[in-house]
Parts: sequence; C-alpha cells; structure tokens
Amino acid sequence: MEKKEFKKKFPKLAEELEQGVGKAELVFEVEKPKPKRKFAGYDPNVIDFIRRCTNDTQALEIIEYMKNREEITHEEAENLCQQLEEQSLRSFGRKKNPGHYEREG
Repeated sequence: MEKKEFKKKFPKLAEELEQGVGKAELVFEVEKPKPKRKFAGYDPNVIDFIRRCTNDTQALEIIEYMKNREEITHEEAENLCQQLEEQSLRSFGRKKNPGHYEREG
C-alpha cells in the first residue's frame, strides 16, 4: 500500500507515525510493478518461423505456406527462396529453439 493511500484510509495512524508518537514500527515500501514480458503480444514473422527450421526443406515449406496464406508476397517468397539457396538456412539468423520467447522475455 502506498503512503498516500495509507494516509487516506488511516489518517490518525499515519499522523502518529509521522510524528513518531505511536508505538507501531511500520515501514512503507513501494511496490515495484512487474516488468512486462519482452515479447508479450509479439506476432512472429516469416523469418522467425524460418529460424526454427532444421533444414532447407522445412524452410521452403514455411515460405510456401506463408505465401499461400498471403502473409508474404510472391516477390518476398522468391527473395527468401533465393537467400536460402545462395546463403544457407542460417543466413536468416541463429536457430530458435522451443521456449525462445519465454527465455528472452
């Protein structure tokens, strides 16, 4: 409970505490808000899904799936396939293992 709220609910007790008249030995502590999770509400994109793949076949399936769902354009899909072919799967970033967002956030 914050000091302001305590004063409102218990005005006489708060007055005694401030004046040092009362016998209670209370200490006011400020509650720290819980930190928000880093990835709360994050919507993974095609690269995030590709980074979970273990081989090129899986990555190609992800790209095709996202293209068919119209989450990426045909041109984006072609660029991703080209990058995969020319630079390898890990050119998209390190592999993301299960629980990645929980550990990071």
